Amino acid sequence: HMTALQNCMEAPVSVLGLSRQEAEARAAELLDMVGLGDKKNHFPIQLSGGQKQRVAIARAMAMRPKVMLFDEVTSALDPELVGEVLNVIRNLGAEHDLTMLMVTHQMGFAKQFSDRVCFFYGGKIAEQGPPDQLFGNPQNERTRQFLSAVLEAR
Repeated sequence: HMTALQNCMEAPVSVLGLSRQEAEARAAELLDMVGLGDKKNHFPIQLSGGQKQRVAIARAMAMRPKVMLFDEVTSALDPELVGEVLNVIRNLGAEHDLTMLMVTHQMGFAKQFSDRVCFFYGGKIAEQGPPDQLFGNPQNERTRQFLSAVLEAR
């Protein structure tokens, strides 16, 4: 029931106590940053899945977090929309002093973007390390099996 702009303004006004004017300026800037400045007056029903994800990222950034958590941010998207969301995340990393923790099955993105990768199995970290090490020379048998299966499937 709220536009993209209103969605990005609500928490800063309600939680941080920002004035509506200040929250609107921040929300507009963030929507521009995620490539949706022209969609600020659109409602969720008028947005694609990738656009909704980018509004969600802008909404989270409106709170000026030090850490962003992404849990399978691209899992419900059509393949052609995955790239636009990953590009937004890539730009966040380049432009903001922000720690990002991402759960993903996008191995190519994880290898390229991460400075540390953790492979989980059975609810525990099975292996962790720099991307080149984990992808290039995994030590754990389960990590090797997983990477072999997902990298061959491409």
